[in-house]
Amino acid sequence: MGRSAAFFDLDKTVIAKSSALAFGRPFYRDGLITRRDVVKSAYAQLMFRLGGTDEQTMARTRDYLAALCKGWPVEQVRQIVAETLHELINPYVYAEAAALIEEHQAAGRDVVLVSASGEEMVRPIGELLGITDIIATRMAVEDGRYSGEIEFYAAGQSKVDGVTELAAERGYDLAESYAYSDSVSDRPLLECVGHPTAVNPDRALRKLATENAWPVLEFRHPIPVGRRLRERPAVPVAAAAIGVGVGVAIGIAWYGRHRRTRTATA
Repeated sequence: MGRSAAFFDLDKTVIAKSSALAFGRPFYRDGLITRRDVVKSAYAQLMFRLGGTDEQTMARTRDYLAALCKGWPVEQVRQIVAETLHELINPYVYAEAAALIEEHQAAGRDVVLVSASGEEMVRPIGELLGITDIIATRMAVEDGRYSGEIEFYAAGQSKVDGVTELAAERGYDLAESYAYSDSVSDRPLLECVGHPTAVNPDRALRKLATENAWPVLEFRHPIPVGRRLRERPAVPVAAAAIGVGVGVAIGIAWYGRHRRTRTATA
């Protein structure tokens, strides 16, 4: 028997929002995206959420992501994420997820974040949680800028490819490993381990979990890491048990508030 690991989807599983959406406002402020990009990104996110398991939908989302980010300076993106991480992400970490991550680490398992968001976003979020291993989307870079090509798109079956490759390197026994996600688009990820769990599942994933007798967890308490450490245990994971996307939706929440404000003042 080899080592085991725990693989966590990020958005709506570990944090209570889209990781890429969270950075929409500073991306807009720094000129990386336009209002038109905001609308198109929101539409791409909606299509993924409604039909994310379809290969054509994933391909369109991947291609749009590549085109959107083409020409962005990589260092500027990293700087924006570093400057805003504690404001935009830290308050939205589920206390239940953080406690579960700590339980796996205490049991000697490696914990891996597996997300369709870019690695420039996912890695700092992982560090915030004490996680060093990530599987995330990798954009090709030329002369310090994104080229418009994607080297690895961490969605659907590609997540499994990344997990399988890492398992081969580390000697993980996937039959003894764990996976957590909120979305049926991660069905391949959940099915590739021996201990899959649905977290805050969408309707299709809830149905799939029921059919396969998978555990279902409901995470409801986003708490800043510093506060959680002072007050822990914040929310017992066992108390949350009742039987979880892609990161291109940039700025939809901010854009909605902006439009409502303009309408009210018009």
